[in-house]
Amino acid sequence: APETSYDFGRISMAAGKVKHDYNLTNSTDQPIEIKKIYTSCMCTTATLRLKNQQLGPYGMPGHGAVPAVNQVVAPGESLVIEAEFDPAAHGPAGIGQIARSIIVETGSGQSLELAFQTFVTP
Repeated sequence: APETSYDFGRISMAAGKVKHDYNLTNSTDQPIEIKKIYTSCMCTTATLRLKNQQLGPYGMPGHGAVPAVNQVVAPGESLVIEAEFDPAAHGPAGIGQIARSIIVETGSGQSLELAFQTFVTP
């Protein structure tokens, strides 16, 4: 992952949801199985785009089901994880500095954290 952190800068709660794509490539010589994708907060969802498929959205454990992904990424193959953040999800208490993440778990037990931050205004 050439980028594992992103800053949306200042965003307005009134302007609605924002999205960012994390572009990933399996740079190993072995297939990598993506077992699960989940988020750190219910205000964030993640969608996987792989092999002309769109899977998800995946959310926060405990706020709905987090289904198994079970997708294999071949050596050299690329994929996209789209982060979508809803600044209005926490209501008026949700203004100020925010940091959230998406966790991608692999079949080998390793995980990758894709983080973002923003400053939410009304």
